Amino acid sequence: MSVVLETTLGDITIDLYHEERPTACKNFLFLCAVKYYNFCLFHSIQTNFIAQTGDPTGTGRGGESIYRELYGEQAKYFDMEKKPYIKHRKRGAVSMVNNSNNQHGSQFFLTLSSNLDSLDGIHTVFGEVVDGWDVLDKINIAVVDRDYRPYHDLRIIHTVILSNPFKIPSSLDIPERSPSPTIERVKSSMIAFDEMFDEDRIEGKTDDEIKDYIEEKEAQARAQILELIGDLPEVESSLEYPENFS
Repeated sequence: MSVVLETTLGDITIDLYHEERPTACKNFLFLCAVKYYNFCLFHSIQTNFIAQTGDPTGTGRGGESIYRELYGEQAKYFDMEKKPYIKHRKRGAVSMVNNSNNQHGSQFFLTLSSNLDSLDGIHTVFGEVVDGWDVLDKINIAVVDRDYRPYHDLRIIHTVILSNPFKIPSSLDIPERSPSPTIERVKSSMIAFDEMFDEDRIEGKTDDEIKDYIEEKEAQARAQILELIGDLPEVESSLEYPENFS
């Protein structure tokens, strides 16, 4: 079970633990299928710790599971899977974010270092990075503010399902191709993802001055993201799934 995250820094391939974490993997895979993660920001990056994404609002306070669409409001979040016990042992572990009630929605993170014991038993590891380590390296050195929000506009642009052992429910609306985002979705006051970050321009500046500098780049960052839309591949439509949805 594999998925490619196409990001503004390059591609990351993830293998999912579909046998050990079926609930989390179905949630992640079905969200990828409906293109929920397209244009999600990496809204929090802590060097040598984690890179968090999966919130369409880009605030770190949004997102919901696919089960809400399938089963209603009461399924907006789902319970974390505790057995078997899987540790955040590897760099590149992929884990669902605990929303503080031992439940998960759509947000997840990639570990940027190994043996992060403080995360064990709190968040649900459901996969691992198997390719795209250079992209992980670039994410790890992103320049961030005091809230760990990157100054650069770093996003997931597209998700591609390489293999899937689960049947996608017919009630889900699977787009024929990646939909174009709204201006509100890609609106950003961050520096364009492919522009060099000029640290000399912000050294010694106040938060307001840094904000002014970043906002100068808003139009360019937005244009860079929108330009990518025309290059997105068609959504894969030839995948075959087993008859039983389990």
